[in-house]
Amino acid sequence: MRGIIDFVRRKWLVREEVRYIIAGGLTTLVNFVVFALMHRIIRIDVTVSNVTSIFISILFAYVVNKHFVFKRFCNTGAELVMEFIKFVGSRLFTMVVEVGAVWLFVEVLVLNALIGKAVSQVIVIILNYIISKLIVFRRIGRN
Repeated sequence: MRGIIDFVRRKWLVREEVRYIIAGGLTTLVNFVVFALMHRIIRIDVTVSNVTSIFISILFAYVVNKHFVFKRFCNTGAELVMEFIKFVGSRLFTMVVEVGAVWLFVEVLVLNALIGKAVSQVIVIILNYIISKLIVFRRIGRN
C-alpha cells in the first residue's frame, strides 16, 4: 500500500492541475456541506445560504491553494496582505458569478437548488483556477 501512495505522490501530486482539482473538490465539498446544512436543514433562504457557504469556502480555499496547490510563500507581510486581498477580491468576483448563476438556475430556470449549485460550481472552479494561476499566485518574474 505504501508503494502505491508513494507512486501517486511522485507521479500525480507533483502536477499543479491535479492538486488544484483535489483542492477544488475539497473546497466544493465545504461549500456544499455548509450550503446544504443552512438551506436544507436549518431552512435559511437560498441566497443567504449560498453567500455564507461561499465566504467560508473562500477562507478554506485560500489556505489550501496557497500551501498545497501553488506552494506560494510570501517573503514579507506586505506581500502576504496583497496576495490575500487579490485572492479574496478574485473570489468575491466569482462569488457574484456564482450567486447570479444559482439565482438564474433556481429562480428563473426552476432547477433543483442543489443541481443549480452544482452547475454553477463547474463555472466557478474553472474561473478560480485561471485567476489564481495568472493573477493571485503568479510567481515573481513569471510573465
